Amino acid sequence: MHMKRLIESWKYPAFLLGAIGISTISEWIYFISLNLIVLKETGSALAVSILYILKPLAALFTNVWSGSLIDRLHQRNLMIALDFIRAVCIAVIPLLLSIWPVYSIYFIVFFINMANSMFRPASMAYITKLIPPDHRKRFNSLRALLDSGGFLLGPSIAGMLFLIGTPIFSIYINAFALLISGVITSFMPKLEKRAEITEKLSVNLIRKDWNVVIRFSRKNSYIMCIYFLFTCVLTVMMTAIDSLEAAFCKEILQLSDTDYGFLVSVAGAGIIVGAFVNSVFVKKLPTSLLMGLGSLFVSAGYIIYAFSNFFLMAACGFFVLAFFLAFANTGFMTFYQKNIPAEVMGRVGSIYALSEAALIIIATLCFGIGAQLKSIQFVVILGAVIMFLFSIILCIFLFQPKRAGTHETYI
Repeated sequence: MHMKRLIESWKYPAFLLGAIGISTISEWIYFISLNLIVLKETGSALAVSILYILKPLAALFTNVWSGSLIDRLHQRNLMIALDFIRAVCIAVIPLLLSIWPVYSIYFIVFFINMANSMFRPASMAYITKLIPPDHRKRFNSLRALLDSGGFLLGPSIAGMLFLIGTPIFSIYINAFALLISGVITSFMPKLEKRAEITEKLSVNLIRKDWNVVIRFSRKNSYIMCIYFLFTCVLTVMMTAIDSLEAAFCKEILQLSDTDYGFLVSVAGAGIIVGAFVNSVFVKKLPTSLLMGLGSLFVSAGYIIYAFSNFFLMAACGFFVLAFFLAFANTGFMTFYQKNIPAEVMGRVGSIYALSEAALIIIATLCFGIGAQLKSIQFVVILGAVIMFLFSIILCIFLFQPKRAGTHETYI
């Protein structure tokens, strides 16, 4: 009887994990393929960096208004629609490459990133409503495997696909995977009785929603400060460093496409081991420890990778950062779900993503230009050191003695 109740309680969470996992991992399969295509066609690290800049640009264009829709629509239906839209757009990319120059794909990638920027806050709001509070930490430990796998297992799978096909073949596989994700999500329950759109999307409605987020931020400044610091480490600096990853592996480490795929496969092993350890001990570890030490060791892994001049050292760095990504992401998602009300989660997440997007654009541009003017390894080392410093500041905020009494409440 106990086993039956357990299976029943995890029925929909398991479906949701499957759909989100496919969606997240497949996003990186196509993206790593695009990295290699653009690098091969242009031979420019800056051209590859533009792919990373398109993501925050899309967020700037979308997140001003998307939160107002996310909090008022059926999040399940929105997630299904976004999966199908992304699948179609990704399937179109090879057609564009066959008739137009490689730079023509920037437009379609921009549109795909608009859908991505809406999917994450929509899925986070849906998860918060679906998963009971006492199950969230365990659920997040499993999702951490999938989210981190989007960065690590996705390229690993892409590398294996390169052995039997080409980057174009990987792109088609990705489009099919997103269709499967949308179908799985369609079996999930609607958690809202009806959509709550009582007025049309307008400037006045957007302004009203911005005021809601501002008031929430002022009332919860400590929470939002931790949120911002964490995203600086695991969003802004990570994206800027990753924008040079393909060029770093090709030009500094002198790796082939297959070797590059194998390198991130080593990182995939790290995320699997880290996620397993995380799932075993997650309930015994406070959220503040998961967030703080997780981000600190992720940064340390990047430093090892940045200073590497040969495959084995880079693989060690990848394994370390992969291992601790699961801890950091589990802590952050639990913190976010506990402290951001579900009814405003779409607006808070979308609007704060604007500042993150602006910082990503600035950092990625600086890294790309610096790689052109100085050297790729110097810029990657500098980024890893800055990332490590941000993680130290985050730990100071999380572990300061005067906040020890509030960790039980907030974290």
